[in-house]
Amino acid sequence: MIASLLIIVISVALLGYWFRYSCILLLRNSAEQVALASAANDQRFGFTEVQRELADSVELDRLEQLLERDYRLLTYLLEHAAGLSTGSLEDRLLVLDYRVMAAYYRTTKKLAPEQARRALSEMASVLSVLAGRIGEQAGLQAES
Repeated sequence: MIASLLIIVISVALLGYWFRYSCILLLRNSAEQVALASAANDQRFGFTEVQRELADSVELDRLEQLLERDYRLLTYLLEHAAGLSTGSLEDRLLVLDYRVMAAYYRTTKKLAPEQARRALSEMASVLSVLAGRIGEQAGLQAES
């Protein structure tokens, strides 16, 4: 009984570690590609503003609201635009990472503001990568 419990706990911990490490690698590898994408640098999205203001802003809730608005917009586009999807495992992992970081932000914003800033920064990075991929998909379809 104790051995089974220990195996389950260790397996869950390793799964969590794999998930975080995979998401960090995806964000790092996609950062160069996103820098070239025009959709990710679009000033109409709030995540570009969040990335600029995160270092000196004390209003974290306002920044989180901007990210939530962008998240809803991007997921709406993915669900309703013809030909756009998050079919790849990488995109699904990034969407899940956004949700995990949003929950982490809500739990740490009062007690650990620096951790909450890091969560917002990662949320903004995820949205930037997703917007870049949407722009890439839309651009490829427009050229075809």
